[in-house]
Amino acid sequence: MLLSIIVPVFNAEVYLSVCLDSLVSQKMTDYEIILINDGSTDRSGEILRRYQQQYPSLIRILTVENGGQARARNLALEQAVGRYIGFADSDDRADPEMFPKLCRAAEEQKADIVVCDSWRVEEERTVYQHARTEEKSLSAAGAVWNKIFQRELIGDIRFPEGRWYEDLAFSAKLLAKAEKVVFLQEALYYYRCGHTSTMTNQNSAKNLDLLFVMDDICAYLDENGKDGKDYLVLSHVLLDAIKRVNYQQSPDKQRVLKALRGYVHREIPNLFKSSSYREQAVGRKAVMFLNYHGLEKLACALLKMNGGA
Repeated sequence: MLLSIIVPVFNAEVYLSVCLDSLVSQKMTDYEIILINDGSTDRSGEILRRYQQQYPSLIRILTVENGGQARARNLALEQAVGRYIGFADSDDRADPEMFPKLCRAAEEQKADIVVCDSWRVEEERTVYQHARTEEKSLSAAGAVWNKIFQRELIGDIRFPEGRWYEDLAFSAKLLAKAEKVVFLQEALYYYRCGHTSTMTNQNSAKNLDLLFVMDDICAYLDENGKDGKDYLVLSHVLLDAIKRVNYQQSPDKQRVLKALRGYVHREIPNLFKSSSYREQAVGRKAVMFLNYHGLEKLACALLKMNGGA
């Protein structure tokens, strides 16, 4: 089989049918959809069964006790038979040409990973999102739903369970491991925002999971002689996480900011000696410099001035 698409489902009845309609309508035939009902207590299970009855040769359902998105994906990875593995979130949708185009590019260009751009669907607007912000493949580390991965490349790499930022851990390792990554500059996935997620949650303390995940990624890079440690720490801890937490309203906010900044100081004790820092664009360097020195409020003000808030 060419492709397995993995979809964890937990209490997703509102948008689930839209997601499944987009997946069963992919313009290809050699694929399967593995739906993991992760202990849903709403009508999600009923919706899944209805689609499986309608598409019995296409859809498989795994029903498990609630254990989180990472565990659900890991269980599905053990069951998947496709040469390539794709993912979708149960409240999003895929263009009907998405997975055919990704698989075609993988086959024709002998790629380990193929990545597409996406649409960020907000309440009042839809925003184009580039998967890669720089020439580095690792700049696409993060979400897994805009990628397909060669099954052999994945091997025994799995999502860290019980943590936020599990997508980052999985995708960063594989992007570093891959010999060839192909980018399609076309938005083929629709990511729905406006609900609670890692990126919008007000739980500041859970952002400290990023430090566990970053240690896990850095250990993998070191063990396998791969570069990219400084780049990931700068981009995901110093830039993104500190910005995210600074915007939150939480009693843990200052403690978390201090811990995030302290982690960067330990990993990169001299910012100016880091080649990854020196290679950054001027605006990103300025924000990183301010965050590094505990001036995140000024950094956020600078971002707002430049339309990057």
